[in-house]
Amino acid sequence: MNKELLEALNILEKEKEISKETLFEAIENSLMTACKNHFGKADNITVQIDRETCDFLCYATKEIVATPEEVEDDVLQICIDDAVKISKKAVIGETINVEIKSKEFGRIATQNAKNVILQKIREEERSVVYNQFYEKEKDVVTGIVQRYSGRNISIDLGKADALLNESEQVKGEVFRPTERIKVYIVEVKNTPKGPKIMVSRTHPELVKRLFEAEVTEIKDGTVEIMSIAREAGSRTKIAVRTNNPNVDAVGACVGINGARVNAIVEELRGEKIDIVNWDENPGNFIQNALSPAKIVAVFADPDEKTAKVVVPDYQLSLAIGKEGQNARLAARLTGYKIDIKSETQAKDAEGFRYEDYMYDEEGDVYYEEDEYIEEEVVEEAAEETEE
Repeated sequence: MNKELLEALNILEKEKEISKETLFEAIENSLMTACKNHFGKADNITVQIDRETCDFLCYATKEIVATPEEVEDDVLQICIDDAVKISKKAVIGETINVEIKSKEFGRIATQNAKNVILQKIREEERSVVYNQFYEKEKDVVTGIVQRYSGRNISIDLGKADALLNESEQVKGEVFRPTERIKVYIVEVKNTPKGPKIMVSRTHPELVKRLFEAEVTEIKDGTVEIMSIAREAGSRTKIAVRTNNPNVDAVGACVGINGARVNAIVEELRGEKIDIVNWDENPGNFIQNALSPAKIVAVFADPDEKTAKVVVPDYQLSLAIGKEGQNARLAARLTGYKIDIKSETQAKDAEGFRYEDYMYDEEGDVYYEEDEYIEEEVVEEAAEETEE
C-alpha cells in the first residue's frame, strides 16, 4: 500500500504540479480530522508520515494515572497498568505515547478524512493554475474557442478557461468552435471556483505582443516600440525606433516582402497596420504619424501638446482619413491634439505665416522631405498675409 501511495503522490506531483510535501501535509491533516471526528478532540494527537517510505504513525500523548478509577478522560489519560503494557518505563504522573490504529476509525470519520485530502488537492490545483496564468497577465496566449455564452465567448487555454467578453471582441469577428486564436490576458482573479481569466482581442497591447513574438529585433531590444494607437478591427498605427544605425526599424517590423507584418495582419483578421518611425522632434513625429499623407508644414507646441499641420489641398482628405480615423490615430500615437488644414485654408487663415510651421532641431524652418523653404517663398507668404 505504501508503494502504491508513493506512486500516486508522484503522479499527482507530475500531472497537477502539486508538491509532494503539500500532499503529505494534506494526509496528515486528514488523519488529524479523522481522530477529532472519532474521539471528539485531537489536541493531544500527533501524526507523522515518513516522506521516503510513506509509513505513518498516529499517536495520542496521554497522562499516566494510578488506577482506572482516576481516568476521567480516556482520550487524555491512561492508567499505569495499561501504560506498562506499552512501555515498561512508564511512570505515574508522566506521559506516554499511545498508538492509534486508523482501522478503528468509523466510516464517517474515514469519509471526512478522504474529503479533507480531496479538498486540499483541489485547492492546490486551483492555486497552481492561478499562479501560472497570473504570471502570463499582460501577455498573449493561444486558446481554442469552445462555445458562445450569450454574446461572450469561452476560450480553452489548456488548464483553465478564459472569458472573452463582448466588450473585448472586435466588431465583425466571428469564431467557430475548435478555432485557435490569440488573445491578450487582461486580468486574472483568484476565486473560490478557480481562477477567473479575462482576455481581450481589442487591447492595443495585443498588437505590441504580437510584434514582439514575430520580430526578432524587438524581442532582443534592437528595435523598440514607442507607442501604439489602435481602432480594433480597422487600423493600428505603431511607432518604432532603434539606436542601431545599421538597422531599419520600420523595415525590421515589415519583414522581407512584408512577411512579418502580414503574419500579424492575418492573425488580426485583416486589420490594417501602419508602422512609422518615432522621432524626438515632435514635428517630424507628427509628420510620420500622419502617413501616408504628405505634409507641407507642421507647428508643434510641446507645452500645450497641440500641433497645426498644413497639407496640400489634394491630400487633405487622406490626412484626415475616413471619418477622421487617420488624424485621430495620429493624435493618439503622438499625444498631440492635431489641427489639420489644407494650404488654401491655411493661407486664408488670419495671421498665417509659413515660418510658424515645423522647425528642425536647430530651429530652422523645415519643409516636406527634409527640404528647406526658400526665403522668397516665406517672404511671399508673409506679403500675402499682410495684404
